[in-house]
Amino acid sequence: MEAIKTTSPALPVPTTLPAASAVGPGSGEDGSQTSFDVALTRVDRAVYAAFARASAGGSPTALGLAWLDWALQFACSPGKHYALAARVLAYWQSLMMGKPLEHVGNGDPRFDDAGWSHWPFNALRDTFAHVESFWGQATTGVRGVSPRNEQVMQFVARQCTDMLSPANCWWLNPQVLRAIVNTGGRNFVEGARNWLEDQEDLLAGRIPGSSIRRFAPHQLGRDVATTPGKVVYRSALIELIQYEPLTPTVWHEPVLIVPSWILKYYILDLSPHDSLVRYLVDHGHTVFMISWRNPRGEARDLGLDDYLNMGLFDALAQVRRITDAPVHGVGYCLGGTLLALGAAAHARAHRKEAAELKTITLLAAQTDFSEPGELGLFVDASRLAYLDALMWEQGYLDGEQMAAAFQMLRSHDLIWSRLVREYLLGTRTQPTDLMAWSADTTRLPYRLHLETLTHLYLHNDLAEGRYFVHGKPVHLGALKMPVFAVGAERDHVSPWHSVYKLHLLTDTEIGFVLASGGHNAGIVSEPGHARRFRFRMRHKGEHYMSPHEWLEATPAQQDSWWPCWQRWLADRSSGQIAPPPIGAGTILADAPGTYVLEC
Repeated sequence: MEAIKTTSPALPVPTTLPAASAVGPGSGEDGSQTSFDVALTRVDRAVYAAFARASAGGSPTALGLAWLDWALQFACSPGKHYALAARVLAYWQSLMMGKPLEHVGNGDPRFDDAGWSHWPFNALRDTFAHVESFWGQATTGVRGVSPRNEQVMQFVARQCTDMLSPANCWWLNPQVLRAIVNTGGRNFVEGARNWLEDQEDLLAGRIPGSSIRRFAPHQLGRDVATTPGKVVYRSALIELIQYEPLTPTVWHEPVLIVPSWILKYYILDLSPHDSLVRYLVDHGHTVFMISWRNPRGEARDLGLDDYLNMGLFDALAQVRRITDAPVHGVGYCLGGTLLALGAAAHARAHRKEAAELKTITLLAAQTDFSEPGELGLFVDASRLAYLDALMWEQGYLDGEQMAAAFQMLRSHDLIWSRLVREYLLGTRTQPTDLMAWSADTTRLPYRLHLETLTHLYLHNDLAEGRYFVHGKPVHLGALKMPVFAVGAERDHVSPWHSVYKLHLLTDTEIGFVLASGGHNAGIVSEPGHARRFRFRMRHKGEHYMSPHEWLEATPAQQDSWWPCWQRWLADRSSGQIAPPPIGAGTILADAPGTYVLEC
């Protein structure tokens, strides 16, 4: 998408310095740093940044320490050696005697093609599954290895075995061999064309496969983000969109949606048929949406407090100005974390200048980060040091740099299967609105990203009462309004077990839904796909159960969770009224606004 110019006010500079610029060992007694100290710090950062680029933003130090921990403990585990050797011996005996191999696969989609069920491809598939299982066993259950290092080694082992999959080799993949016969080798010609297009994307600084021409059918404001609305407020950080009513009366309490700042807001307003915003408006809700600005270096020193004050609190004040009513707050991913943080701070301080929150809904949003899943493997003190150096000069984390980490979480699907499909089979996946949104990356300010990783992921300050807002600690137990929380079964970003932990942090009313799908598809689960979507729901008044117990005890319901949630909102609203005027007389632009168009 083409970049645009705006006349928005410049972002303010915080009065405090970024945490990463804290005084170092070479500082004077008064805390000041000499020019020589600054020069030495820049040298250190340059070296760290070089290593970070070479390792795609990872930490070679953390990886080396994890390997050393595992290798030393593994060397002292003869029982583990024996168990692994016995496994290998049994495998070779079966192979030499011509016995069929035990299939240890777990529904790996790379081997869905029917050709993998015939010899010799089934032997290749099962051998790979045994190798994958062998390394999974070798890297887990080693006495003395720290849990984190065990997770790191298991993750690394999976990345390495994914590279060795027979599905990645054209001469071992029956689907590719069949394509060669059927097309006369044209699949390789098309694959080479796809590869050249991806190199063009890389040279242009885009994610491979995200060429604008591929996503032309999903133009903002025409095909996606089409729900009619107006920009009713604009600051240096956000635009606030109010959507036009589509019913003669609306529920008294408006809905304010706080999306994550990691990607753009229209994940919740895709095509009309799968737009959560459109669904709410169709059911009589007045909906507001925060659209975050796509920052560059000028926003380097904006942190979590700035996004709370200039983002959430400012938006709440504007919604109150326009509707003069309590608000149903809805937050997605880190937007939900920010909403929970702000709601707890508001409940503690009884802020009169901010709008009252009637309820809050947290969509795939964590409040306790003690178990963030494999994403947590990318967050430790060592990686933050490398990340700090990588972001320091440019002042932000680029969207492509961030996307690489998320792709690693599902490398077999997002990397290797895509390479096979597009380079060996020569086919491009027909782009969907969700794919177009995913390719529309954003940047993260230097300070915001480091504070998010440090305070939330690394130290878990929010759940443990150590995060301060306006000089006072935030306690999630202060939440007294009803909460609706949604987790997704296959969420690699906000694992549902982690989302479920909110039950342990507050005693307020919580309705919990576990949706099928992943971090995005579990939320964008519009009604009408009974075969595709299912959900489980925990109701008000149920006693607490562990996640495993609750999953076993709760039957799945078919179709989308959206109608259930909409009824939950309606039940906690105070009747219907005539629609409030758009912007209370202040209209700046048509939706989707200008900030979402910034590249």
